[in-house]
Amino acid sequence: MSGGHSTYTPKTGVGRWMDARLPLPRLVYDSFVAYPVPRNLNYAYTFGGILSLMLAVQIVTGIVLAMHYAANTGVAFTSVEQIMRDVNSGWLLRYMHANGASFFFIAVYIHIMRGLYYGSYKAPREMLWILGCVIYLLMMATAFMGYVLPWGQMSFWGATVITGFFTAIPVVGDWIQQLLLGGFAVDNPTLNRFFSLHYLLPFMIAGVVVLHVWALHVTGQTNPTGIEVKQKTDTVAFTPYATIKDALAMVVFLLVFAYFIFYIPNFLGHPDNYTEANALVTPAHIVPEWYFLPFYAILRAITFNIGPIDSKLGGVLAMFGAIAVLFVVPWLDTSKVRSAVYRPWYKLFFWLFVIDSVFLGWLGSRPAEGLYVALAQGATLYYFAFFIIIMPVLGLIETPRRLPNSITEAVLEKNKAGANAAAQTTQG
Repeated sequence: MSGGHSTYTPKTGVGRWMDARLPLPRLVYDSFVAYPVPRNLNYAYTFGGILSLMLAVQIVTGIVLAMHYAANTGVAFTSVEQIMRDVNSGWLLRYMHANGASFFFIAVYIHIMRGLYYGSYKAPREMLWILGCVIYLLMMATAFMGYVLPWGQMSFWGATVITGFFTAIPVVGDWIQQLLLGGFAVDNPTLNRFFSLHYLLPFMIAGVVVLHVWALHVTGQTNPTGIEVKQKTDTVAFTPYATIKDALAMVVFLLVFAYFIFYIPNFLGHPDNYTEANALVTPAHIVPEWYFLPFYAILRAITFNIGPIDSKLGGVLAMFGAIAVLFVVPWLDTSKVRSAVYRPWYKLFFWLFVIDSVFLGWLGSRPAEGLYVALAQGATLYYFAFFIIIMPVLGLIETPRRLPNSITEAVLEKNKAGANAAAQTTQG
């Protein structure tokens, strides 16, 4: 799937001239028209295209918003309000950008879970997975810095708390915090640095996305069966088959996105962030945006010392470890079967992991006290156990179901099963 002779033929003199000097049309045709994809791709595979669309939305709206935003603590909050009230369609741009961040993370979490379910990280796609993890890490950094820019109460105190955790790192912790803040407290230098990086990082994300897509085209697309392409009938052309499916998924996704923008634009935000930052008034509960809550729960779950590592450093290590473990997933999963469709025990533990991740998100929004702490510790334990214990052990002891001989065989079996079920329903 990764190679093959190009079938692009320029039809005009200008096209032939261009093709001989800069074959960009050929690249587009080979990558997005004639490119072969497995014929059994489902709608879970459309989120790669949705993520590309959302990245474009975030970059375009962010550039326009930056033209009107003032990165100064004295006027940052006011400048956001002026964008909402005085800039033509400023309210729409701001709500698209703010809600776009949340929908970006919704899409990326579904994309990651799809990869874990169908084993998209297995050889020879390790680099494809690692590049995806790099994109996710850059997204988190971009989103955190962007959350500080409105200069509301939660922006200010969130930045204060999160940057404060770096001081737990021995030797270099204080230096890292001061480098981020530009001083000893969250203030004007912090806002300027965060604004600069928030503007820059999306373009770095776009660059890594190009590498990600390149790696995808080298190794070829996976599919729900986890079986590699073995014959020509296993694939169809990317256009129109995959593009139509991607387009439909994008339309549905954008409809939900539009509903939030026009009807409940502040639903995913925190009420305290609509009050200007005040260093003398601390919010009752300081919480990050919802897409960071699982990691925030993991951070707060470590309330005990681990040998020479105190609880604060342990929490920071656990939080970053929860992200770092994703990078080594291709080597933690020892099973030779790629897809969870044929791994009944892995499928069970995977869905428990999904529930656990959502539960961690809910716990991150709760106060770090009483029963919530114990529940967070149990959920954190399962989070790491899934990767470090369950994945390696299951691969050695699990007996998978029989795999079909080819993608075409799997499709025909599915169609036959569907026809039999429909026939029984009609007879009944």
